[in-house]
Amino acid sequence: MNTLTTERLIRYSKVILMAYISFFGLLVMIHNVTDYGSNYTYVAHVLSMDTTTNENLKYRAIDSPIVHHRIYWFIITMEVTYTVLCLIGTYQLYRHINSPAEVFHEAKKFSIMGILAAIFIYYVCLQTVGVEWFEMDTSQSWNAKDWARHIVDFIFPVMIYITLKLEH
Repeated sequence: MNTLTTERLIRYSKVILMAYISFFGLLVMIHNVTDYGSNYTYVAHVLSMDTTTNENLKYRAIDSPIVHHRIYWFIITMEVTYTVLCLIGTYQLYRHINSPAEVFHEAKKFSIMGILAAIFIYYVCLQTVGVEWFEMDTSQSWNAKDWARHIVDFIFPVMIYITLKLEH
């Protein structure tokens, strides 16, 4: 009978955490495709800066609906990319759950790439560009700063945990 050791539990926890991130990605992806209109409206308002408060920065606004659609499709593409990478990463970790430590460690590549892509979306695109350039945080109705921060607050520590070579 196999016993659950701490080492095995650590490996399983890495697979499970990656599955959580993959599941979140799938839900976001499905939502953005099946409810394109409401999320497009959000992107358009942020880019247009039509509900922000600092009039001195309105020159940064992008008012073109064509550009709004292209940026939104870029975001969707990045969400698909990170979700697929995380799903592959989850599968690779699970597939190598009983492999030697070096093999299991090398199986983390797709997970790391997926999490990096997710951090790009939620930290760089939303928290950095959305907040710092488009003043999203000053909007009462189109502000996803805290939502994005909560996502980064979960996935970044997971990336640190995944990358640590704790397996023997």
